[in-house]
Amino acid sequence: MEDNTSPDLLTMTADIVAAFVSNNSVPASELPNLLVQVHGAFASLSAAPWANAGNEIEKPTPAQIKKSITPDALISFVDGKPYRTLKRHLTVHGLSVDEYRSRYGLPSDYPSVSANYSATRSALAKQLGLGNQRKKAEPVPAPEPEPTPASKPKRAGRPRKVAEPA
Repeated sequence: MEDNTSPDLLTMTADIVAAFVSNNSVPASELPNLLVQVHGAFASLSAAPWANAGNEIEKPTPAQIKKSITPDALISFVDGKPYRTLKRHLTVHGLSVDEYRSRYGLPSDYPSVSANYSATRSALAKQLGLGNQRKKAEPVPAPEPEPTPASKPKRAGRPRKVAEPA
């Protein structure tokens, strides 16, 4: 258990009481009582059993891990609720998928998306034609040029003026 008279605890108590007294009128006879109450509140917070609970997370058993994977949803070990995808849920809690796996001792192949949701999305993508290579158009053979009949060679130069009828 921590010492209740640590410098940090005393400093925080003094700062809070000073801020309170500067904004509120408190009789001088009440100051010691106020200091004791604020210090007691900080001491009880630092000694609370849940203060260190964040560091000790129970690792799920293999049976619990297997139960958390259902075809329609994955059961979160953070809050126990079912989710189709864990990514958004974990982001809200400040975790990545890899951090979640390591935090709860999950195997590296633990899914982050439920099986049915993944299959539905896959079928939709295939229906839309995503993931397929574009089919290359077969080259169309160029039409053979038609032989042109032999005609008089064109004269070079400027064309002659057409005579105007008089």
